[in-house]
Amino acid sequence: MADTGLLEALLRLLEKVDGGIDSQDVAADLGVDHQLIVGAVKSLQALGEVISAEQKSSKRWELTGEGREIAEQGSHEARVFNAIPDEGLPQNELMKMPSGKVGFSKAMSNKWIRLDKAHEGGPRVFKTVETIEDTVRDKLQLVQKGLSAKLEDKEKNELKKRKLLSEVTVKSYWITKGSSFSTTITKQETELTPEMIASGSWKEKKFKPYNFEAMGVAADCGHLHPLMKVRTQFRQIFLEMGFTEMPTNNFIESSFWNFDSLFQPQQHPARDQHDTFFISDPALAHEFPQDYLERVKQVHSEGGYGSQGYKYDWKIEEAQKNLLRTHTTAVSARMLYKLAQQVNTHTHRLMLVSPLFSSDLTLLCGIIFQEKFTPVKYFSIDRVFRNETLDATHLAEFHQIEGVVADYGLTLGNLMGILHQFFTKLGITKLRFKPAYNPYTEPSMEVFSYHEGLKKWVEVGNSGVFRPEMLLPMGLPEGVSVIAWGLSLERPTMIKYGINNIRELVGHKVNLQMVYDSPICRLDS
Repeated sequence: MADTGLLEALLRLLEKVDGGIDSQDVAADLGVDHQLIVGAVKSLQALGEVISAEQKSSKRWELTGEGREIAEQGSHEARVFNAIPDEGLPQNELMKMPSGKVGFSKAMSNKWIRLDKAHEGGPRVFKTVETIEDTVRDKLQLVQKGLSAKLEDKEKNELKKRKLLSEVTVKSYWITKGSSFSTTITKQETELTPEMIASGSWKEKKFKPYNFEAMGVAADCGHLHPLMKVRTQFRQIFLEMGFTEMPTNNFIESSFWNFDSLFQPQQHPARDQHDTFFISDPALAHEFPQDYLERVKQVHSEGGYGSQGYKYDWKIEEAQKNLLRTHTTAVSARMLYKLAQQVNTHTHRLMLVSPLFSSDLTLLCGIIFQEKFTPVKYFSIDRVFRNETLDATHLAEFHQIEGVVADYGLTLGNLMGILHQFFTKLGITKLRFKPAYNPYTEPSMEVFSYHEGLKKWVEVGNSGVFRPEMLLPMGLPEGVSVIAWGLSLERPTMIKYGINNIRELVGHKVNLQMVYDSPICRLDS
């Protein structure tokens, strides 16, 4: 609350007038800053119906810093005139004065001075009149005294053009007496205590009206990080499209599942230490499905399933190396292998009880495979790790969003269609596809979207059809195709929340206030 003495002084001023009074006039009468009067008005309003105050806006003219200087010391042209002696002054000396350039030009326009360019000592400035009237200073002093109304609009605009005056909007209050007006301040009670009730003193007290519109104290609670908000939206989109979430809780993966099962050769650059974090303890993995491992080894070193392979000496020691997974596609590989085993287990069970032992066994197996294979749609959103150079857009760990669809006869057209459906739900409708290369997909495509803000096409994801060399060793039926796509979680989050440096989104430099203040994520679907 404002000072009680100031409140009572305002009330005494208000008592003397019949109608009302402006808060600017109150500030001038009491010789205090207007903001103090505004605080006093709000304090009195909080006491009930002591006063009524209506806010109003008005415009007035004020001197700029240069204008106040001229009102005190005189205009630039007057100072130049007064600096010139009767015998004149060299022009180069005059221009060295603080007001020289502006004052010389204005004094010449007013015909107070003249320039003799042919003077034997060089150009020299002389007075042309004995005395002058500094009208600029006089006008500014009128404004300073609050008498700007005596100036014509043309004069004010000229001074404004010279940046000596500025028109400002002033907000003030028109104060009138309220229904409970009094010149003394009575403190209003905010609580009804047991003592007041017991003594009956509450009958004599004045209570502050209860404000039912007031906001309660904000409860302390946790806040979701922007990444988690955007992740929730992506997850909801996948669920709406009928996808099942894959378990992604194993950050440590063997090179076999991370690389070899994806038909990525052991000499590939991505498997070097400058791109991948390898684990020192435990350094090696030992448990693999042996029959599947042998088929992977064969397709790498010798070929198979219509492929010539990579023709190199595949080593189990490389496949055993443990690492921090570089992509969630390793999880997709595990899930597709598990799917293939479910199909094979059911097929073998039927074959054991079958009375047919004819040469049509291969045909029978094909029929059973087709009947028992169930199309699946998987997705995952989780962290991956790469030995990246840290900068504004790259971290050593980030989140990868991945979608996988397995069914008979899927083509590149199916992939484009589902990508259009997926990105439309994100609010991205303008898409382009560019051919690309991935070791484990063929064909492969980079996905580009037109960025309305940047006015250009930007990459938003990668996609492709998994190679037969990856799928058939798992045991999936020959007619089954798997389409997949992926993108990062950080890039759309940075775009959504206007963050330019990824280190402001993730890591020790994150501003916790940003986490508290960030709004909920609504993707424009």
